[in-house]
Amino acid sequence: MKISEVMTKNVVSICGEDNIQKAAELMRDHDIGAIPVCSNDKVIGVITDRDIILRIVADKKDASKENVRSIMTSTPVVVTPDMDVSEATKIMSDKQIRRLPVVRDGKIVGIISLGDFAVENGTNSSAGKALSGISSPCCHDL
Repeated sequence: MKISEVMTKNVVSICGEDNIQKAAELMRDHDIGAIPVCSNDKVIGVITDRDIILRIVADKKDASKENVRSIMTSTPVVVTPDMDVSEATKIMSDKQIRRLPVVRDGKIVGIISLGDFAVENGTNSSAGKALSGISSPCCHDL
C-alpha cells in the first residue's frame, strides 16, 4: 500500500516567522500535535506540541513573542506519496518519530501519522511495528 492511499491530504501548515501562540492555537483548533513549517509550500521544519511544552512553557517564555523557527525541528524527515507504507513505518521506528510530512518535489502534499496506519485496513501490523520501535521502555520507575 502506498502512503498516498492513507495520508492526510488537508494539511495545516505554518510559517517560520509566525509566533508560537498561533501554532498552539492551530494545534488546538485542528486537534493535531504537529504542524509542518513551510516557506512557499516547501517544508523547512516541523513544530510539535512537545516542542512547545519543553522549549516555551517549561522555560516560561512568552509564546506570543517567540517565533516558530526558534524551536522547530529544522531538518525534518519527510517521505513521498509513492513510498510504500512499510518504508514509512520503518523510518518512524528507526528515527522514533510519530508523524512524517509527505512531499512531492519538496512541496507539502500531506502528512502521515501512526494514527493513519492504525485506522486503515491492512496497516494495523505496520502501526504496531512502528509503535514498538518508537515506544522504548523508560529508564525511570514511575
